[in-house]
Formats: sequence, C-alpha cells, structure tokens
Amino acid sequence: MVFAIEEINNSTELLPGIRLGYQIYDSCSSVPLTIQVAVQLLNGLDQVFYTRDNCSQSGMVTAIVGESGSTSSISMSRIVGSFNIPQVSHLATCACLSDKQQYPSFFRTIPSDQFQADALAKLLKNFGWTWIGAVRSDSDYGNNGMASFLLAAQKEGICVEYSESLHRTYPRSRIQRVADVIRRSTAVVIVAFAAASEMRLLLEELLLQPSPPRQWIGSESWITNPKLLKFSFCAGAVGYGIEQAVIPGLKEFLLDLSPTKVAASPVLTEFWEKAFNCRLGKSAAIDERVCDGTENIRTLNNPYADTSQLRITNMVYKAVYAIAHAIHNTMCQDTNSTANCDKFTRIESEQVFTQLKKVNFSKNGYDVSFDANGDPVARYELVNWQKSESGSIEMVAVGHYDASLPVGQEFLINRNITFLGGEKQVPVSVCSDSCPPGTRKVLQKGKPICCYDCIPCPEGEISNTTDSLDCFPCTEEFWPNEERHTCFPKPVEFISFDEVLGIILTAFSVAGACLAIITAAIFYGHRTTPIVRANNSELSFLLLFSLTLCFLCPLTFIGAPSDWSCRLRHTAFGITFVLCISCVLGKTIVVLMAFRATLPGSNVMKWFGPAQQRMTVVFFTFIQVLICAVWLGLSPPFPMKNLTTFKERIILECALGSAIGFWVVLGYIGLLAVLCFVLAVLARKLPDSFNEAKMITFSMLIFCAVWITFIPAYVSSPGKFTVAVEIFAILASSFGLILCIFAPKCYIILFKPEKNTKKHLMSKNES
Repeated sequence: MVFAIEEINNSTELLPGIRLGYQIYDSCSSVPLTIQVAVQLLNGLDQVFYTRDNCSQSGMVTAIVGESGSTSSISMSRIVGSFNIPQVSHLATCACLSDKQQYPSFFRTIPSDQFQADALAKLLKNFGWTWIGAVRSDSDYGNNGMASFLLAAQKEGICVEYSESLHRTYPRSRIQRVADVIRRSTAVVIVAFAAASEMRLLLEELLLQPSPPRQWIGSESWITNPKLLKFSFCAGAVGYGIEQAVIPGLKEFLLDLSPTKVAASPVLTEFWEKAFNCRLGKSAAIDERVCDGTENIRTLNNPYADTSQLRITNMVYKAVYAIAHAIHNTMCQDTNSTANCDKFTRIESEQVFTQLKKVNFSKNGYDVSFDANGDPVARYELVNWQKSESGSIEMVAVGHYDASLPVGQEFLINRNITFLGGEKQVPVSVCSDSCPPGTRKVLQKGKPICCYDCIPCPEGEISNTTDSLDCFPCTEEFWPNEERHTCFPKPVEFISFDEVLGIILTAFSVAGACLAIITAAIFYGHRTTPIVRANNSELSFLLLFSLTLCFLCPLTFIGAPSDWSCRLRHTAFGITFVLCISCVLGKTIVVLMAFRATLPGSNVMKWFGPAQQRMTVVFFTFIQVLICAVWLGLSPPFPMKNLTTFKERIILECALGSAIGFWVVLGYIGLLAVLCFVLAVLARKLPDSFNEAKMITFSMLIFCAVWITFIPAYVSSPGKFTVAVEIFAILASSFGLILCIFAPKCYIILFKPEKNTKKHLMSKNES
C-alpha cells in the first residue's frame, strides 16, 4: 500500500501536485478491535502514522483500504457505510458483502465468493465428481462461501456426503472429529472453503493418522498459501487462486530499507527486530543484542522480499489506485491530455464514493472497475499442487476462469493436471456408478439424489442415454433390443414360401393337387370301365376338378398378404369347397335315387338325371358365389399388421373385413357337409356298387370332424399359426375326401382289374 501511494504521489499524470496521506492499523483479525479502529477513523482520534508539513490536517478520512477478513469487513462496513465513506477491501470475499442494501459503500478488488463457488462447481462437474465432502471455516467467509458453493453444486447435480466446520479457536477434540469424518467417508473429493489457519490445523490432525487418499479442492484463501505445501499427502490439490501478478519496482522498494526508515515505523521496527534477532535502540535484554546498523535486508532469506507470488498484494495495489482515481476524478479536470488539479479543493468522502462507482482504468495490464454491487470482474487462476523432480510440492498454474467470457467459455484448462498421489488419471468420486443405457435411475430412499440404483427398463421401453431418469416406449412398430437401449423394427411374421412350415404346406398342397390330377387321369384312362361308369363319371371328374382347386387354395394363404390374396383366399376356399361338397352331395343323392329306381314301378331316376345333377351342383355353388360377392362388395378382407397378439413382433395377416361374411361362408359349407353326411348315413346300408355310400359317409365324417376341430383351434391359435390351422383344415379335409372316395376305386382299377367287370358288378348288386 505504501509503495502504491508513493508511486501516485510521484506521478505527474495521476493527482499531479497532490500528495496522499495514510494511516495504517492492525486489527489483528479481531472484530472488536476493527470496530474500535473504524470509530477512531471517523473521529480522527488516532495518531497520524505518516505525515508531512504539506499534508492536510483535517483528519477527515476520504476512503479506507481493508479489511482483510470478511467478518471484520462486515463489521467495519456497517459503521462507515452510514457516513458514505467508501471502503475498498483487498481480501474480503464473502458474497454477502455484495448486498448494497446492507453495505452500500463497500467495494473490493478481489472477486466475490459467489463467482468462486460457481467456478468450483463447474470444476467438479468437469471431472465428473458428483459425490463430495465439504469442510469450511466457521466464519462469515467459510459459512457464506460454502452456502454459495452448495447452491451452485446442487444446480450442477453434485451431492454432499457431509459438511463440517472448524475454527482455529475450537478445542482439539472438534478438529479430531472433523478429521475422523473425513477418514470414514466414502467421498474421495473434499472441497475446503476455509482460511489457511484452519486448514493448517486440520491437515496437521490428518497427518497424525492419515486418511485414505483424498482429492482436495481448495478455495483461494489456502490453495495458494506456500506454508501449506509441506503437507505432501495433499499433492494433486486443485483450486482457484487470485491471479499471479507483476508489480514493477516493488522488489526494489521493499529492499530499500534503512535503519532510519525502519525506526520511524512501529510495524517495520517489529519486522526488523524479528528478522535480524536484535533490538533497535539502546534498551535490550541481557540475552538480546542491539542492532548495530550493519544489518542488510538484501542478504536476508525471508518471504518479505519474495515478489514471485504477488496475488493478494496486487489486490491492495489496485485498491489504492482505485481510490486515487476516484479522488483524481473529483479534484482534477483533464484537458488536452493534461490534468489540472485544485489541491485546495476540500473533498468529501461522499464525492469519492460517487466517483469510485465509475472507476474504470488499467494498471500494469490489469483492468480495474466495479459493477453495481461493488465487485470487480471475476478472474481466477486454476492452481494445481504438483510434485517436482526433487519431490517437493510446488504450485503450478494449469488454467483460468474468467466470468466476463460468454457462458460455457469461462473455464479453461491449458496444462496437464496431476491428481491425488501425483497420478494423472482422474479419480472417481461418485455415490453410485453411472447407469448405462437400457436402465433408469431410481433414487435410494433417504439418500441424496446422487445415490441411486440402476433398474432395467421395463418390457417394450428403452433408455439411450447414460444416467437416464426415465425409460420411454418404442413406437408401435419397433421393439427394444436385448440391452434395451435401441429400438429396432419389429420382425414381420407371416407364413412364407422360404420357411420350413411354408415349404411343408406348399409341398402337401402341390402333392394333393397332383394326386387329384393323377386320379383324374386314371379315371379318364379307364372311363369306359364299369367301375367308372357305375359311379357317375361326370360328377367324379367335376369332384376331382374341385378337389384340385381345394388343394391349390392353400397357396393363396402362403406369402405376404396383399389386397388380392386376402380377397382371393377366403372366397376361393369357400367356393371350391362348396363345389366339392355339392359334387359329393350329388353322388350321395344318385345312390339314394338309384336304390329307389330298382323298386317296382319307380321312375325316380328320370327326375334326377345328369341334367338335374348338374343343376344341383350349379345351384348350391351359385349360392356360395352370391354370399362371397356380397361379402366382397360390402366389407372385403384386407391385409393388416397385427400389433396386439405379440408385443415383440408384427403379424402380417388378412383381416376378415366382415366376420359375419366369413362365418356365413364357413357355415354354408358346414350346412352342406352335414346334409351330405346325413344322406350318406341313410344310404350306407343300401346295396351299392363298390360301397360308394359307405365311402362317402366315412369321407364326410372326416370332413366334419376336421372342421369342427378347426373352429376352436382357429380362434386360439396365435399369429401366423392361425393361417397354418386353416391351411391344415383345408388339406386334411381334401385328402380325406379324395382318399375315402377315390382311393378304393383306383386300387381296383390298377391292382384288381378282375373286379372291374360288369359281371362282378352285377353279382355284387344281386348279393
């Protein structure tokens, strides 16, 4: 401070012709003493430490530099603020001092802890540390700073396992308790918002019984304190410190000390006597020596002259210059780059206070200004405690934080950081490991939000981000993979010609059609034989034709459904089966009519000849065609994606359009089948050539059994197996008809030709 005032007093640009005077007090970090000094300053009752003949003797204080501590600054500001005396602190960082309602005349050149709290929270977030311990000084600095940090940490999703306070006046048992909490904790990272004196006590206690390795995060009060570097277990500590600065000429000023200058200052006298272990003046104790004037400050290995770590010193330097600029703006007029000052102008502290709000200048490359809260632009240096090659710990600047930069760009790391134990790998400090995609976080009861369990997403839902709070369902045509972090299109399922089931059904369908064609060929080749002629060959060929169509009908059920296949499959099935049953019904009626014709006086066959038989088949078939036409016209079947039967796959199927239409078609077939079965049962014991009636009865029994079984199987079968059941019913009933009706005849034609004679036929009828 003295150096800055001397520079200003010797300046020809700032306050030319005007000299600033000053008084220096030591509050000893005592609030009562601070209050006493503040009152003395207001009353002008204290001795003038530095005075000359040309100094004003008014005794009115225009501005105050200080206090160092937040608590002392709060006490002082409450007193001097009532008189509009500006107070510029170089070290009080409590965010509470930004409240202009309570501290209207308070300014500072050091950033508010609110900025440091935000910067520390961003630092933790950057390294993924979400589970931390917190230690603070039990003072305005520590309590308010930690409160600001905890709010900022909460916004960043950081949780605190414990928050402990300590003070240098606490008994050792309190310090031990804090150390024990640290040793037992699971949090690897500890944020310490504490003064250097409290940190020294805590670290000394931890040194007695070391805790597991901990990553220390420090506030500006202790992270740049060189006296704490001796605690090697803190290697890797990271924190924000005040920017390191260079003040030209300060080192030479500090070394320019003579015994005469020292004797004029009680403060320097005390320093001199401690540094050289001697007494200034003639009075000395028996075991002390008197300073003889040969002492040289330049030969002294003492932090006094060390200007390599000018941090807080620069804050004092800027505070003095800020006040000087405010006084300059009050007393001087700048014209043509020349300042004209009226040194006889009496200035009031309120004028300096008003001008201090407007101060904006640059000194040695450092900008000085205050915002509406009296705070400067927050700039910090990111400091890392790194082990040197010699094994000692040294402070290394590894980055910076500038609150004036755009959001997201304030924080920058430009050098490698070493962490706890000197390792370069970032330590992990979390309460619970991150939940991988496919799971969601469920908070553990009674614990902070950082402590959670990872629960797999429920069926049909996914999470595709780490630490997801919720799972969300896939769209209806998509389904999660096994890990449940990606939605894939659901597999589309239908009976295709490529799969085993489709190949088997196709093979049976084609085989059945070939069997019907071969049977027709056999019958055609032996059409003049009695066995073919005796069983109404015209109806037999029509029946074989319809059976061929019945066997080919399942092919429309195989493959991806389309508009034409959906309309064709059910109508083709309905019409061909009615045609088939109509032919069987005609053959059954022929058997009954033939028996009636053998009775004396009966001429029934002329009423049911070939023409009537053809008309019967056409009539019954036409009714089914009409039903199908109405069905297709009003509400035809159509292809659809069945998304409800199975959650994990899509069933491509044909919707019936009108369920009534489908069941009417099926019911009509059943009605004809039952009628045919009843007539066949009535004719089964009639004397018939080659047991025709018995074979029809048996075939109808199989047909009805198949389709009665089909109904519950069709309703209960899932997915594509519904179609497979329908195909099976068609093939089974078709094979039942062709085997029961035509197999015995083909056997006789091919292997028992001796029975295929009119004589054998007549003898069988007679018997």
